[in-house]
Amino acid sequence: MVKLSGKIAAITGGAGGIGSTIAMRFAAEGARLAILDVNDGVAAEIANSLGDEHFSHPLDVGDDASVNEAFHAATEELGDIDILINTAAIAGVGTVEEIPLSAWDEMFRINLRGTFLCCRAVLPGMRRNKWGRIVNFASEVAHRGNPGLSHYAASKAAVIAFSKCLALETVGDGIAVNTLSPGPTDTAMLAGIDEEVIEKLIKNLMPIGRLGTPEEIAAAALFLASEDASFCVGATLNANGGTYLQ
Repeated sequence: MVKLSGKIAAITGGAGGIGSTIAMRFAAEGARLAILDVNDGVAAEIANSLGDEHFSHPLDVGDDASVNEAFHAATEELGDIDILINTAAIAGVGTVEEIPLSAWDEMFRINLRGTFLCCRAVLPGMRRNKWGRIVNFASEVAHRGNPGLSHYAASKAAVIAFSKCLALETVGDGIAVNTLSPGPTDTAMLAGIDEEVIEKLIKNLMPIGRLGTPEEIAAAALFLASEDASFCVGATLNANGGTYLQ
């Protein structure tokens, strides 16, 4: 039995490696999709490949007008959003002394402000329907810290705190808000990193001894988006191969 039959799911960052894999898994589970991404060409290709019942739209998650336009268009096309998956994010490297203020601000504009704006956009429909699932994406580095990732880790830790507060604000209306916190995953985001660095990461920080796959993260997202997670409120699912334990 498919888990998302009749549900409408919006996936921000839906053109990315994890977002697109979630889109494919959710479509297979019966959901109709709004695939939203700043890379609207790729988002459209993914939506078209999955079938005519799916929708795509350009989205800059950190821009209020863009968020309102994208979610209004998605609602007009598909109906109220039942499930929101917030995968849209950016990353970066630099010590506290090195990070330009503009890079710090942009990290929070996308990763935290974007999560806030997209959640706010879907809440009226979810409250009307007395049902909803919101899955916000954090990162294992938000729990343990890492030199050179202060702005990224801080933005993702803030997403966890925000999600806990939102969960308490919405649980009375049948809306379950939770956070998915992946570990290093084999996507394009890691493709440009030196192989020796990846090998060291796996050896020192990953008890499982390998990178995660987008399919494994999509499976975790499916759990949180489905009725199976009806008792999960403000939780953080650490799908990270044990890096959380280091």
